[in-house]
Amino acid sequence: MESMEAKLLTKYGINTLYPAAWPDEKNSSDEEDEPQAPARTATIAPIRRSKSRYSVLEPRSSYLKKKIPGAEKTRDGVENLVQKDEGDPLGSYPSVVQVLRQRGLPVEDDVKLRNRFLLSSTTFSPSLFLSQVHSSDSTDSLLSGLDFLSRSIEQKSASLKVLVESNFERFVSAKATIDRVYMEMRDVGKEPESPTGRRPGHSRGPSRSSFSVRSVSGPLSSPQTTLKPVPNEKKKNALVKESEYGVYGIKVPLTEVAVKAEEVWGPALGGREKEETLKEILSSVEKHRGLFEVGAAIQDAIRRRDQETIVEEYTRARKFADDARYIVEQARFRGAPLADAEIHQVIVTARMWSDVEFHVEKFKRDAWKRLTNTHFTKQAGPKDTKSEQYMELISVMLELGVGVDDNPIWIWLLSRYDYLKQRIDSTCNRSSVEIEILRRHLANGDKTSLRMLSKHLRSVPATGSTSVEASKLDTAKIIELWEHVHASMTTLLSANTGLLGEVIEYWDIAQSFISGRAQRTLPMGFNNQSSVHHTLGTQKAVELEQGVTELVNIIREHVSSFFTDPPLEDISALFSPVPITPTPTTPRTPLSAALSPTTGSRFRFDPNNVPPPSPSRGETWEKYAFWPPHSNALSGSHYLSKMLTLVGTAANEMASLRLPETGSSSRLDEALRTLVSGVRERCVQAICTAWNTDAENLKVLEDWTRDGERKDITNMPNRFLAVQSFLLSNLQKVMYVSIDGGSKTAVDVVLPPSNKLLQMVRAQFVASLYRALSGMVECAEKGRRALGKEWEIQGDDLTIPAPAEGGDQGEWGQIDADKQSTRRLLTLSNLSTFATETTPHLLSHFETLFSIALPDETARIRDVLAQLDTQLFASYTKPHSTRIATTITTSLTSPTWAPPPGPGKPVSDRDPSPYVFTVLLDLVIVHTESSTISPSLTPRILRSLFESTTASLISTFQSPELPSFELRQLMQATLDVEFMAQTLSAYTTDKASQVQTDIYQVLDGKTDNGARVRLQEELGSLRGVLKRWREGTRVEFGCFRRGKRGTVGEGR
Repeated sequence: MESMEAKLLTKYGINTLYPAAWPDEKNSSDEEDEPQAPARTATIAPIRRSKSRYSVLEPRSSYLKKKIPGAEKTRDGVENLVQKDEGDPLGSYPSVVQVLRQRGLPVEDDVKLRNRFLLSSTTFSPSLFLSQVHSSDSTDSLLSGLDFLSRSIEQKSASLKVLVESNFERFVSAKATIDRVYMEMRDVGKEPESPTGRRPGHSRGPSRSSFSVRSVSGPLSSPQTTLKPVPNEKKKNALVKESEYGVYGIKVPLTEVAVKAEEVWGPALGGREKEETLKEILSSVEKHRGLFEVGAAIQDAIRRRDQETIVEEYTRARKFADDARYIVEQARFRGAPLADAEIHQVIVTARMWSDVEFHVEKFKRDAWKRLTNTHFTKQAGPKDTKSEQYMELISVMLELGVGVDDNPIWIWLLSRYDYLKQRIDSTCNRSSVEIEILRRHLANGDKTSLRMLSKHLRSVPATGSTSVEASKLDTAKIIELWEHVHASMTTLLSANTGLLGEVIEYWDIAQSFISGRAQRTLPMGFNNQSSVHHTLGTQKAVELEQGVTELVNIIREHVSSFFTDPPLEDISALFSPVPITPTPTTPRTPLSAALSPTTGSRFRFDPNNVPPPSPSRGETWEKYAFWPPHSNALSGSHYLSKMLTLVGTAANEMASLRLPETGSSSRLDEALRTLVSGVRERCVQAICTAWNTDAENLKVLEDWTRDGERKDITNMPNRFLAVQSFLLSNLQKVMYVSIDGGSKTAVDVVLPPSNKLLQMVRAQFVASLYRALSGMVECAEKGRRALGKEWEIQGDDLTIPAPAEGGDQGEWGQIDADKQSTRRLLTLSNLSTFATETTPHLLSHFETLFSIALPDETARIRDVLAQLDTQLFASYTKPHSTRIATTITTSLTSPTWAPPPGPGKPVSDRDPSPYVFTVLLDLVIVHTESSTISPSLTPRILRSLFESTTASLISTFQSPELPSFELRQLMQATLDVEFMAQTLSAYTTDKASQVQTDIYQVLDGKTDNGARVRLQEELGSLRGVLKRWREGTRVEFGCFRRGKRGTVGEGR
């Protein structure tokens, strides 16, 4: 029930029953800015009615005064008529004001504040309403309230619709009447001179809500209409600006009424008579002012949470109580009765002390609650700011006195332990489930295509000066999962911003209380009553050590199980409801520590889109809970190297706590060594498995684009070197775990890697080289078909057409790799680069990173490179050798070979055989192709083909089809062999020279003595013929001439 004072304040719209001045809001009116009208010379005496003395304060129906206290006007001048109270719009409470009163808000004193919580007010604040009235509501309660509000709106809308439909004709009639009256009032005093304008199409005037209703002389009015000046008597009531829109005539009376109200208001509310009464009352209690002030001061300080004032006033109240006790004790000691003044002082002190004790006990209960809920995170702010929150509460509790059994220091340490344990458990469980859900989404998706893999592999820069962009190492979803895993590990293990850092900070705080350092600044309380709480016993110190050890073990076991156990099968933890109140077993755990399934995390889970379990296809990544499905080794090694640094640093931090033994036979540092070794082994296994898979596809690095610095190779060697170096560098970080900031303890929890791990990395490194080299040869032989159907499309990334003439790329750009011979030549050059530069660099890099010598592997890799090079070189030269051998055999066994000399010509006067020119022209084509694509291979190729040519010649000469040689055949064979030998003299080898000598011996063995003699006689003429042909074909076979020193490479 409202008190009489509240009713009076509400009725007259004032804030106090004894105002000292006229309220400012009573002076406001719509015409404050208008100039005052001149005073009237004559006024009509108004009719006097019997009114209350305070009728000027009563609300009126006029819009010039506010009808409801606290109401505010909108921008259009419409008043905001608000009820005193109303039900909850969400249907949870019958009265909004009652709920706010329970919250401690002064809604009865401050009407404007109350209007911000009432839905019917134009100043209603939804955010303020929800934060105060529904601050503790759950999501389900808010959704139910939304449904209730929607139904209420629909019901009110339906009622309004029925009202409008049933009274539509009345609305239309009223609107027409209002428009007509408004037009008449607006046009008072306006008489059109010549009504020649077009007659409107209907009799209704324009609606007052139309855009042109205020301007009759605007563009929609008739241009022929002119208005005559009218007398002021008619014009003063028109709704135009000149007559102040119809209020010009009543402005002077309104001003007089305002002056009269000012004369009446002052004496009525001056409060002079009550002032004397208050003085008398104050003088009667002046003697005991402190007794009357201390209770209100403590109550006000509690309301403002001014803890210093609370302590001061409570100490003051204790002093008053002690004085009263002393008076009673002295009277008892004397055996004399108390005087009236002493009795009055004792009674007032008792009433004061009872009131103070009531408020202080209430404050203590609230302080206990706030103390057990005062917790912080590493991101909350500076350490000093965070520590003041709980230290101030502990200081106040000790100052006020908390009894013998209740130690605020111990209570806060226990609540902090419960808070950290609950947060660690919930964070670990939720992060594992979130990661598994993301893994399942990836596992049920499509595998990364070779085209995408090629882009990811090429994202590693070939130069060390450019940093790697982690977002390009894999697909967006896989990188998102890696980032989520890394963020989860950071949240748990970071010593700066993670839960481990909070545990370390908690142990530091506990040690400061155990040693007594933190208590130096804490008060002893009244008469040293709280000094007993300044010391924590040995038993409590042991319990704190055991609690911190348990927290560290929870973190250690979660990290170990996450990396070593298979993926989760049960993800129901994400659907489990979060308790609204703390469980009875942990009464001091604050609700803020509860982890909601939809808040407090970057992860957003759709319960309607639960992914099915990962399909079991025998993939290598299926047994790793931390490895994203279909992830490549680049992204895996990059992120796992970061996580191993986190794990190593966290293990060092946990070891630096120097906690006691966790069991009868095991120590924490030994468990931490096992943790680091186990996580490292699993990460190395996962990376090597993915590396083995990627090594089979490293051939996609070949896109047949020339290297930017060397013309005879492609980008493949440099790209392969960049990928392998990137993997080796990250693997080294995983194998040899680094600790950020250096070790903080003498206990070494990071041991060197085992020989098993080193051998695993060693074997995978060599295997990746073998697979990459075999893939290069396969691409050279098969082209697009080596990578599957998705690459067998013209214009793909593997084989790119040659650029058009005049293009920017020129000879150094992309080349036509559709020809198999082109691919073979470039691959031969790449293999040569691998043998001389890439592989030695990688082997040296591996030995430097892992401190392992690879003599056997170096020899095997060199042998493999030689074998692949020989195989591919033979594949390139064999078609040419076969064609040359066929040409030689066919020509030499032909009857037309070595024709007889013409009439009158010597036998030595003949031309080289046509097959010689055919063979040389084939070699010219080979020379052109190799020198254009890979100039460094040209000498080696021509030497090999020259050797095969001489081998074909001797083989044909030795065949039974040529049992003997006549003089003309002997002369022709000698000319052919010498012509080819001299033309290709720049590419001759010891083997070719020896075969040439053997040819002459074969020829000599198949001829008679007469032919031998004649041959010797004709050698001079034959040399002349040979010289003539050599000079004549200098241009045609100029590519075979020995150029300047260094033009022709030495080859192998």
